[in-house]
Formats: sequence, C-alpha cells, structure tokens
Amino acid sequence: MVGPQQPDLLHVDWSQIPAPQDDGAAAHLAGMPVPDVELQATNGAAVSLSKLPGRTVVYVYPRTGLPGEVSIVEDWDMIPGARGCTPQSCAFRDHHAALMAAGAAHVFGLSVQDTAYQREVVQRLHLPFALLSDEALQLTTVLRLPTMEAGDLLLLKRLAMVLDDGVITKVFYPVFPPDRNAADVLDWLRVPGKAV
Repeated sequence: MVGPQQPDLLHVDWSQIPAPQDDGAAAHLAGMPVPDVELQATNGAAVSLSKLPGRTVVYVYPRTGLPGEVSIVEDWDMIPGARGCTPQSCAFRDHHAALMAAGAAHVFGLSVQDTAYQREVVQRLHLPFALLSDEALQLTTVLRLPTMEAGDLLLLKRLAMVLDDGVITKVFYPVFPPDRNAADVLDWLRVPGKAV
C-alpha cells in the first residue's frame, strides 16, 4: 500500500520503515506437512500445495497495493513488516529463473486478497508465476500462519517457505527488507546438500 511516508510502491527507503521482530509465530512451521487445501490461483487453477511433487517456494505477503491507491490505514508504513509487498513480488519475479535452476519446481506468492485483485498484480508486475488466494483463511487457520490486523482486515505476516513434496523444509521469518527475500531463498537453495 502507498503510505504518506513512502509514496512509491517500488522504491522504498527501508531505513525509514520499522523492521519486524521475530515473535516466534512461525517457529512451529518447519517440518509440518501442508494440509490438503485447494487455493485459487491467478492462472485459473486450483492448487493444493500438499500435492505438488518436488520443491516449491511460497512467499507470503500481507497485501499488494495499487499505484495511487490510499493506504488501508494511515500509518501502514509504520506497521512493522507491512510495507514491501510489491518489491518482494518483483524480487521473486527477477529471481524466478535462478530459483528454478536451483531446484524449485514451483514458485507462488500467497496472500488473503481475492484472485481478481491478485490477477491485476500479476499482469502489472509481469509475474512469471501464479499468486494463490487464501481469502477464506483455510490454509492460514490450519497451518496457524502468522497474522496481523490492519484496520478491519486480518492479513498474513510476511514470510517465505520452502516445501519438499508437501512438507515445509525451511521458513524465512521475519523477512526484512522484503526485496532481499528472494535472494535469501536462492542462497539457501544453492547451499550444497539442499538439493532434492
């Protein structure tokens, strides 16, 4: 979202944004099997992360904004971990080929925004992968994914997960700055012994 302090969705001065702290809300995720929950994807598919063979990278974000759109709350930029969904998505776009070359069979973004909203983001940012919608909070509830409230909305906190045959192998949390997340995931994938 565009806030009063940082009017540009892509170019953010991270030194002016509070970094999220590790509150332990994702500590239980590593080693968990992903439940068989079908999520609507922006490419029209219904995706169950539990059924995908091989290695899957999923980055989770609160919500993307539209250029010129007013923030859902006035102090959006000051909520630790809120700002940066567009830079995070663009970083995964820019690193997509390298992530696939490093062993990822699938890359997805995940938020609680509806699929129609997400489709606009895929088109505007030219994302080479689908975004998944957990609008009904089914996956969020079963996995107990970290959440935050902004205004009257319940949103996901930013993180990334690496899944191997439907089991969560690695969790990146908290994520800051968001535009470095894809490179951090890629570095982890490239470590010897991390190959599937």
